[in-house]
Formats: sequence, structure tokens, C-alpha cells
Amino acid sequence: MLFLIAIAAEAMSAALVAGRREMDWLGVCVLACVTALGGGTLRDVLLGRHPLSWIEHPYYLVIVLVAALATALIAPIAKRLRTSFLVLDAIGLVVFTVIGCDIAQGLGLHWIVILVSGMVTGTFGGVLRDVLCTQIPLLFRKELYASVSLVTGALYMAAPHLGIQHGVGLVVAMVVGFVLRMLAIRYHWEMPKFVYRDDWD
Repeated sequence: MLFLIAIAAEAMSAALVAGRREMDWLGVCVLACVTALGGGTLRDVLLGRHPLSWIEHPYYLVIVLVAALATALIAPIAKRLRTSFLVLDAIGLVVFTVIGCDIAQGLGLHWIVILVSGMVTGTFGGVLRDVLCTQIPLLFRKELYASVSLVTGALYMAAPHLGIQHGVGLVVAMVVGFVLRMLAIRYHWEMPKFVYRDDWD
């Protein structure tokens, strides 16, 4: 259920971006599929998991397309689209992160690989979306994004060691990650920037 919510949320966020770029309906659908399923696809390829999730469960594509097209239909009458995009993107980020960690953990992998798997799942769909829209991905900007994914994954992994039940730990990790992402946007919390302007000549 969490996965279905996440792919729908990311498909909706992608549809909003597609609308800002004045894409046609096919563009909306392609961007939604890449955004919602791209991170999980990359994770599965890296971990050697086959078949890919959306190939094994084709109805994922149906959910993504319905969510994207429904968003495209209601967007013209919706207000505060920027806020909607940020909320939907944050939901996808934290949910995909814990799903990616859970899958890698189930394979018995090293904790670093588990964290990276969660981050890849949570962030790379958005990276692909932004690249296709010719803008700098959120992952590479100064605001907190990948770091939120890492915090979410770390909390999810730490929960059992703190005696917290799996379901409770999952909810806590997602809520903390979501709140952290929203606070980072609200108060402009940033990662340190690397600035180098010396002339090499």
C-alpha cells in the first residue's frame, strides 16, 4: 500500500512539472513513469533483482498513468501548485527510501549498501525527472534532499536495534523524514556549498 501511495504521489508531482514545461499528454505520461518508477528500477538493476517491479506488476504503470492524467486534468483549477509539488515529492522521497532500505535489508546486504539503496530509490526518480526537464536536480542543489533520505533510512534501520517494532519504526522514520524535508524548505536549511572560482590559466 505504501508503495502505491508513493508512486501515485510521484506521478502527480511529475505531472505538475510537465505542465510547467508545457508538455503534451504523452510527455506527462512518460515523465510520470520515469519519476515514479525510475528510482526503483535503478535500484533493482544495481542489486540484480529481476524481473523489475513494474514488469512483474504491470498495474503499477496503470496507477502511475491514472494519477498523472488526473493531476493534469485538475491542475488548471488547483491553487498553490508549488506547495502541492513539494508535499508530493517529499512523500515520495521518504516512502521510497524506506522501501528501498527494506528490500536491500531483505537481501542481507551491508548496512552502507542498504542506506545507498534507500537513497537511490528515494531520489533518482526525481533526478531523472529534473534531467529530462533540463533543470538542476534537487539532489544536487544546496537544499536538504539526499540528506533527508539518508536520515530517513538511518532511522528505519536503527529502529529494531532500539527495541522499536518494525511498523512503528517505519512510520517514525517516514514522519521524521517528511517533517525534516518540509522544515528545510520552510526555513531554507542548506547543505554547505563548494565554491571554487580561481582561474586555472
